[in-house]
Amino acid sequence: MLTIGCHLSSSRGYLAMGKTAVSIGANTFQFFTRNPRGGNARALDESDVEAYLAYAKEQGIETILAHAPYTLNACSADPGIRDFAVRTMSDDLKRLSLTPGNCYNFHPGSHVGQGVETGIAQIAEMLNSILTPDLETTVLLETMSGKGSEIGRTFRELAEILDRVELSDKMGICLDTCHVWDGGYDIAGHLDQVLDEFDRVIGLDRLKAVHLNDSRNPLGSRKDRHARIGEGQIGLEALLRVVRHPALKSLPFYLESPNELDGYAREIRLIRQNALL
Repeated sequence: MLTIGCHLSSSRGYLAMGKTAVSIGANTFQFFTRNPRGGNARALDESDVEAYLAYAKEQGIETILAHAPYTLNACSADPGIRDFAVRTMSDDLKRLSLTPGNCYNFHPGSHVGQGVETGIAQIAEMLNSILTPDLETTVLLETMSGKGSEIGRTFRELAEILDRVELSDKMGICLDTCHVWDGGYDIAGHLDQVLDEFDRVIGLDRLKAVHLNDSRNPLGSRKDRHARIGEGQIGLEALLRVVRHPALKSLPFYLESPNELDGYAREIRLIRQNALL
């Protein structure tokens, strides 16, 4: 069965997110662990988490994806910002221990002039300081579009981070279709070749989730502007090929298109209706 959901507000808690997901035809969802532009996370209601876990089991909600705030930058030139990244991720993973077996996604970061090599080393250093053998959440590096000084535009950069992480079995990759397209990987015209390259450089066994997004910009633009499914430069048919691809179809897909709930419901229906054709 196709596992698909969208990004939901976490302001009302886990159970509310689960019920919202089911109401729009989803069987998974993504959420921010805290304000995406801020720092503090609201207190967890453990009774809400327990109620959600029971509801998720009853409804068949599959792997959910927590997303780190955008302010987390493990390779900033500012030591204070790097320290914030360590403290934020450590706190997030501690909180996510209440929902074991799920995933935590973060943007690798921007080296802001330090250089790619320094950025990769700092990201790996943060992960090595945080990951523990008993961790039950899989931490995902997201593929990025390459705007500014972002790390993670190429599969090679992500592989170099993974190679430096001591507990790399706790790590995986989230492939964002808009980002890889904007980063120069032609998933519309050459999906098989892109996935072959991913497998050769990183390994498809590392791929744990897909952000399913169209792009407002042409291939290789390095802009990172998401579009609704079928309304961008990648196109509906190409994105359906992603969903149907034998190497990807068993993964959870998360929509991050510019939508309200009714728009997400339409996209989920559209993809479900066409996923097996």
